[in-house]
Amino acid sequence: MSEPARSESADAAVQAAVAGELRLLDPEVRRSPELVGALLHPDFHEFGASGRHWDRAATIDMLATETETETEPGAAPVSTSRMRGVQLSADVVHLTFDTQDNGLHVHRSSLWRRSDDGWLLYFHQGTPFTV
Repeated sequence: MSEPARSESADAAVQAAVAGELRLLDPEVRRSPELVGALLHPDFHEFGASGRHWDRAATIDMLATETETETEPGAAPVSTSRMRGVQLSADVVHLTFDTQDNGLHVHRSSLWRRSDDGWLLYFHQGTPFTV
């Protein structure tokens, strides 16, 4: 059975969510509470790879602190693989992908919601796995 054809609007929605997700992995964005905040929905929450539940404010604070305390100049950036997306409704895109960061491998799932401010990350979950 073949996959159904995707519309141009669905492709654009998925591309917008992918672009937002990749921006959130950029160290320059991560260290800026303003830039991270501009990508997170007001009701954002996450179940992190640590098992901890994060809300929007805690996520913004943690990312700013995390990038301030990194001491490894020239450390390899987080790498992504197997990123796929599907538009679930006119205003929701679901992304799945894997990351690798300093030997930690994580399956990731994100829900992006369209808002008046564009596509914003509404929910994220990370689940560690071994290779």
